[in-house]
Parts: sequence; C-alpha cells; structure tokens
Amino acid sequence: RLLRSILIVLFLSLSLVTIYLYITFPDISLLISKNPQRTTIMEIRRIEAEKKRSSYSPYFHWAPIGQISPYLKYAVVEAEDSSFYQHHGFDWDAIRDAIAVNWEKGEFKRGGSTITQQLAKNLYLSPSKNPTRKIREALITMAIERRLKKDRILELYLNIIEWGNGVYGAEAAARHYFNKSAQDLTTSEASWLAAIIPSPLFFDKHQNSSYIKKRQ
Repeated sequence: RLLRSILIVLFLSLSLVTIYLYITFPDISLLISKNPQRTTIMEIRRIEAEKKRSSYSPYFHWAPIGQISPYLKYAVVEAEDSSFYQHHGFDWDAIRDAIAVNWEKGEFKRGGSTITQQLAKNLYLSPSKNPTRKIREALITMAIERRLKKDRILELYLNIIEWGNGVYGAEAAARHYFNKSAQDLTTSEASWLAAIIPSPLFFDKHQNSSYIKKRQ
C-alpha cells in the first residue's frame, strides 16, 4: 500500500510538471522571422532596479547579423561555444569537463552552456538553478535548434545578451564602449567585448581589469 501511494504521488507530480511545462512553453516558431524586443533578463533587471528605487532605461538596438562585425561573431563563438556549428544545442564534452571541475572544486565554478542554451535562458528563463528551470532550458534549447538555423540563433544571441548595465546586444555594446556601430568593430574591440560576456555587469565598472586583457 505504501509503495502504491508513493507511485501515485510521483505520477501526479510528474503530471503537474508536464502540464506546467506545456502551458508555459514559448512559441519558438515566432523567432524564425520576428525579432524579440524584450527578454526575461531585461524584465529581471527592471524589477531589481525598482526594488532599489533606481532608474532603469535599457539600451537596445537591433542589428541584422550582416551589420555585425565578423570579428565579433568569430570572437564570441570562439570564447563562448567553439563547437557551436557542430553540436545540436548541447556540448557534451564541455558539460563533462564542467562537471569534473566543479566536482574537484566542491562548488559550481564552471558551466557548460552553449550559445543556444544561453539564448534560451536570456529570452525566457530566470537565473534559478532549480530542476524544473533546467528541464525547461533543455526543452527550449532543443526546440530552438530544431526550428532555427545556426546563423539565426547566433543573430538572436548577439542581439539580446546582456553586455553591461542596461546594455543589450552587439549594437548597443559597440556604441556604449567604443562609440561606434557594431559593423565597424576592430579585431581588438571585438575580442574585448567577447571577453566580458561572462560577467558584463562587473566588467562594465572595471573596464581596465587585467583579467579582461588576458582573456582578450
């Protein structure tokens, strides 16, 4: 009887999770031709600013991938996901290496997220690491890879990721840091922008960090 009760509870729990995931799942097909103007990470930053009673004016300007410097595209792919054009959403070697490093350090020190996973998180999800969110991330990642071409995924990623305090996307980042358009970025400038992606809010305030120069 106890085993039966446990199985029933597990079944009901899985059913509720499945229903929740289905109801809240985004329509990925919209991304084929529609450029998002707001993302979950933007909304999170807005709420954080309100709690601190500070102003929040996101700097966001869409740039087609053909108007983004090829140096930036190459630098970002190399820095964030060097096997981007080979995998189908998940870099299993990077995930395995991240698990090994985290196990050795005894804490979460490295992630193995691909560009597609980061796109899914920035567009639709919170930074939470709870299991349900991770499941949603995996499902959305698979849907994005299935519905969109790689260049479109990269275009979306370059346009919506956070690149500083209120700075979103390559065009806004190029103007914010170098006072120029994203298509005019030099190799050095592109590699610098790619170097700050892991911690843009910190490096926006510490632009002369020796770590950035080394990573650049």
